[in-house]
Amino acid sequence: MEKNQSYFSEALKGVKSLLTGFGVTMKEYFTPKITEQYPENRNTRLHVAARHRGRLIFNRDENGQYLCTACTLCEKTCPNGTIVIKSEMREDPETGKKKRVLLDYQYDLGECMFCQLCVNACNFNAIAFTNDFENSVYTKDKLVLHLDKEEYHGGSLPGLLDGGAELEIGKFNTGVK
Repeated sequence: MEKNQSYFSEALKGVKSLLTGFGVTMKEYFTPKITEQYPENRNTRLHVAARHRGRLIFNRDENGQYLCTACTLCEKTCPNGTIVIKSEMREDPETGKKKRVLLDYQYDLGECMFCQLCVNACNFNAIAFTNDFENSVYTKDKLVLHLDKEEYHGGSLPGLLDGGAELEIGKFNTGVK
């Protein structure tokens, strides 16, 4: 007799669980949906901390020349080899001394751990992280960047490099454009 009671009580628990799940589903079905067509029709500004590490860029001097001297310290300190530097020794026409010249600075954003060891190792302040977090692409090949051949002109969101929307503690940190 006890087996029959446990069988029926377990069956009732299962039906109760099924009805609970169905109730949640029906409640969500009739809740109005808010879908943002990202990124084409974005109508919010996110707050992103200025110290967020989102993308590596080259720092440049006032003449627009990059500060990298191809010393390869960043490449050597990178724990998973996301930075590959190609350089060669050339004779400087002004001084006659040999000087290392940067040929290619390849950075694989898809493999980066954003640990900032490369930035800390750079003695010339040639590289830095920005808080630009929108790096989604359809193919992994587009995540391999050549920092010496491209010039970064700010974030993909308006005011992103300044932190975006104002930070409000206890609220979802977005603002309407």
